[in-house]
Amino acid sequence: MSAPQLVVHRDKELMAEAAAARLITRIVDAQASRGVASVVLTGGRNGNGLLAALAAAPARDAVDWARLDLWWGDERFLPEGDPERNVTQARAALLDAVPVDPKRVHAMPASDGPYGSDVEAAAAAYAEELARAAGPGEHGGVPAFDVLMLGVGPDTHVASLFPELPAVRETERTVVGVRGAPKPPPTRVSLTLPAIRAAREVWLLAAGEDKAEAAAIALSGAGEIQAPAAGARGQVRTLWLLDAAAASRLPRALYPPATA
Repeated sequence: MSAPQLVVHRDKELMAEAAAARLITRIVDAQASRGVASVVLTGGRNGNGLLAALAAAPARDAVDWARLDLWWGDERFLPEGDPERNVTQARAALLDAVPVDPKRVHAMPASDGPYGSDVEAAAAAYAEELARAAGPGEHGGVPAFDVLMLGVGPDTHVASLFPELPAVRETERTVVGVRGAPKPPPTRVSLTLPAIRAAREVWLLAAGEDKAEAAAIALSGAGEIQAPAAGARGQVRTLWLLDAAAASRLPRALYPPATA
């Protein structure tokens, strides 16, 4: 696994714009080298802020949207179209404005879908979809995502992996159903740490003073069971994208010498 790298921006708006530009470059590079690219999206205010910035970026047209696979790190297990679902918010922020191939938009199942209220069956189905998309040289039952993005919660959770709960302890399955999440809604579907760590690059997004303690804990040697964000690492790169407020409690030894 790669060691974390940090980039600190002046504020959350600049962070979103810079992250969007960085993502465009990464997608274009992947498409140039392999013909396609795969990205895992995240919800929340920072994930949606990045998508909105991407929608507004003139360079977005450099992306061949028809050759981009989109996945999600987690999803609220709610009915299709519910405004709280990450995919619903992503469509409003970006996807409805760009020519994505609907077959390449891999939304997690909804609670009124073919698996009904069975969140474990929904998780198993998403795991099977990931496994079918994995190439012959890719291990772990998931594609080697080019970029997997995660928002960091104030409690250090990423995706729907919350401190000390069973999902963060999972070592075999790639996708799990989550019940009793401390953040509503309590029922969710989530990638596990093994699936997250199959990505080429993992980007962790944190902005605002309410994320400062979480960033400091996760970057100061905490264990992944107590601080799930600490266990989110990419194969090639692990990148923390923060604003100044979220970085305000970092030990000086961790603070990058140059900020953007």
